[in-house]
Amino acid sequence: MTLVTPLAFVLGLSAIGAGITICVAAIGIGLGQGFAAGKAVEGVSRQPEAKGDILQTMLVGQAVAETTGIFALIVALVLLFANPFIDKL
Repeated sequence: MTLVTPLAFVLGLSAIGAGITICVAAIGIGLGQGFAAGKAVEGVSRQPEAKGDILQTMLVGQAVAETTGIFALIVALVLLFANPFIDKL
């Protein structure tokens, strides 16, 4: 039986945390953007003359939703490459 060093333990858990962060963010982004696109299609089907305004609002909303994925990516990269927990050992 080999012992796991504290450094290996922290790096392993950081990799798991980075993976979970990206998975949860991707699921949330997919649901949010899909819901927004569906509601935009419903809005255009009800009022075709407002297509430009609905499309513009939907795209702004989707861009805001996508920032969650960018933040999750930054957190995952920090956990993998600039790990702040290694200094605590």
